Amino acid sequence: MELKDIAARFAIEGKVLDIKPLGNGLINDTYKIKTDGPKDYVLQRVNNAIFQDVDLLQNNIVAVTRHIRKKLEAAGETDIDRKVLSFVPLVDSDKTYCVVEDKYWRVGVFIPDAFTYETVDPKYSRFAGEAFGRFEAMLADIPDKLGETIPDFHNMELRARQLREAVAADKAGRMKEPEVQEILATLQPYEEEMCKAERLHREGKLPKRICHCDTKVNNMMFDDKGNVLCVIDLDTVMPSFVFSDFGDFLRTAANTVAEDDPAVEKVDFKMDIFEAFAEGYISSAKVFLTPLEREMLPYAACLFPYMQAVRFFADYINGDTYYKIKYPEHNLVRTRNQVALFKAALAKVPQMQAFLATL
Repeated sequence: MELKDIAARFAIEGKVLDIKPLGNGLINDTYKIKTDGPKDYVLQRVNNAIFQDVDLLQNNIVAVTRHIRKKLEAAGETDIDRKVLSFVPLVDSDKTYCVVEDKYWRVGVFIPDAFTYETVDPKYSRFAGEAFGRFEAMLADIPDKLGETIPDFHNMELRARQLREAVAADKAGRMKEPEVQEILATLQPYEEEMCKAERLHREGKLPKRICHCDTKVNNMMFDDKGNVLCVIDLDTVMPSFVFSDFGDFLRTAANTVAEDDPAVEKVDFKMDIFEAFAEGYISSAKVFLTPLEREMLPYAACLFPYMQAVRFFADYINGDTYYKIKYPEHNLVRTRNQVALFKAALAKVPQMQAFLATL
């Protein structure tokens, strides 16, 4: 009844027949609303512990989906309601969320006959590259000013500073461990190079774009014929460097093992995934990419494992206060893994550059 009461606050067509859990998301609570009307809906509780400015978040999403819808209409696309997400306003307001007992809720239109996949192979990596590149391309001329839903989410200068602060504070007394000293000595020489995106932006040489910032294969919806319908999970859409979408996908998809696999000797950077994703991405993003952005795509592939290694490592030094751990050295194992992936990607930069030159 509580969920039905919340759903009743939104301008839903038809009578609510049933509300059941939907999916297995780690951040938000999601439910499917079945109605006797022409549409079904998705009811979602937004995790405001992670997304602390839900008003900004929803304004971002509404601006983005409105702009994409206009682009699709101008291009003469059909079946537009399945190719862009749409959110339902409240009954008594044009707001697309409500607050009930300090919990934030929103309702979107359910897209029927649509599927997501977990598969990470060259075929789906190419689909992902093309879809996220097209997503950025459609938003390259958005007139709205969007805010950062998670401030400094992919800011390498901030992450490097957080590591330096963790080392100086040594809250958990772990700096005396020989392996901690060894990892620190491995990471430090690359810090300046990995922070160059922020420097280039300050110099006016590198723009920020509207990016998805959570580029996973399962953040795309497909129809029953295998065609990409739309990009979903828009909570992290915000201004960022294109490296956020390019590098973050490859950090997980191109690793030969999971990010917390202790078998560091098995870690490698899969070039077939890089080539497939890059080919798809450039095919749709070439309309707006600057020569510098394109030239720095191999840097993006190295940046994200480096950044994640720094984040896991700082958390280990701080006493495991941010990431959930399953055993005492979990963050240290994650750090080793990401350092190995960073080194593997770095070694393949010449191959990446050679491949990009062929596109």
